[in-house]
Amino acid sequence: MALTREYKATVQARIKRDPAFAKALYAEALDAILDGETAEGLSILRDLVHAEITFKELARQTGCNEKSLHRILSTDGNPTARTLAKIVAAIREDLGYVPHVKVAMA
Repeated sequence: MALTREYKATVQARIKRDPAFAKALYAEALDAILDGETAEGLSILRDLVHAEITFKELARQTGCNEKSLHRILSTDGNPTARTLAKIVAAIREDLGYVPHVKVAMA
């Protein structure tokens, strides 16, 4: 059986080397959260933080405790809207990317 890199390590390495991929993941995280797939969205945001901004820097930028941010961005995390907005803004700033929201009729 062939040895492969761990999935998260592979994703984080690609985020670091491919800004377009990082931006697409960011947009996908926001889309997942808006679609009610909170665990998926938080997981993607966590990968972006690990690869790009670091939890220490995120804590500095948001004013939140670093351990709290780890819990918030876990698959069981339940962030307040205010905290999630701070996290999303910090990642957006780090990526230098503002996604465009399109409204579709259901």
